[in-house]
Amino acid sequence: MGKYINPFTDWGFKRLFGQEFSKDLLISFLNDLLVGELQVKNVVFKDKEELPSTKDQRGIIYDVYCETDKGERFILEMQNRWQPNFLDRSICYACRSVLEQVDKGKKERENAYRFLPIYTVCFMNYMPDHEELSKFRTDIVLADKESGEIASNKLRFIYLVLPLFKKNVDECVTDFDKWIYVLKHMEALSRMPFTAQKEIFKQLEEYADSHRLTRKEWEAYENSLWIARDNMACMAAAENAAKEKGMAEGRAEGRAEGRAEGRAEGMAEGMAKGMAEGKTKAIIETAKRLLNMGLDMEQVAQGTGLSIEEVRKLL
Repeated sequence: MGKYINPFTDWGFKRLFGQEFSKDLLISFLNDLLVGELQVKNVVFKDKEELPSTKDQRGIIYDVYCETDKGERFILEMQNRWQPNFLDRSICYACRSVLEQVDKGKKERENAYRFLPIYTVCFMNYMPDHEELSKFRTDIVLADKESGEIASNKLRFIYLVLPLFKKNVDECVTDFDKWIYVLKHMEALSRMPFTAQKEIFKQLEEYADSHRLTRKEWEAYENSLWIARDNMACMAAAENAAKEKGMAEGRAEGRAEGRAEGRAEGMAEGMAKGMAEGKTKAIIETAKRLLNMGLDMEQVAQGTGLSIEEVRKLL
């Protein structure tokens, strides 16, 4: 077991950013995320009041919903693997918060459609499909398409694709970079970096230290680790199934092509061709899944036998 907890488990993320005793960490992170735009002094957690408490067991973690001292709402979500329509899903959660605010203000005519800003921050601990997001940080606002001028500051979506954050410890200049580096590498760290540069990381080190957990906390954390491992096992099983399916399809295509040619030689060539195509298809599918899991190009190339250039094309 590592010195520090895995922040990308349900329990781990909630411990660091969703508890009253550790809310200074959340406040510091939000201020560094939106440096120059917003200054949060305090937050009130609203998870149990407004949003469903149940979570499915497919790697989706909906952890933090809070209100700042000025009334802004923040939704923080951790997504550990690809899910269809994830961006649409994050928009739906923001809309839920809009409706909750509007419903409360509808008794006063002048406040019928008034609501305070909502920030949705999504940690994506996997490689998304190319058509979704292609850089580490994507900020989405309501703006004029032609001029880019912001039309409203009431809805803001920030997507952080963690596998695309490539900076090493010496390249982390901003406080936000330091946060992301620590969160991404925390489970593998032997000591907490940046503690001499930013006081909040000393507090982060204390709350993330796995050796300081009580027995009850340890059991809860261990359970969340088992869920994460089960998710990984399911993903591996899906990859193997896709590989077998590709091989079977290749053999079937080969037999069909061989029979159509009506010659033993044609059948052999067709089967060989089909099996090769099926194998290639399976390898490519496996490589894509490994990339979605967050592995870098070198690791994927080594695990699949593809070249770095072939893996780069998949990205």
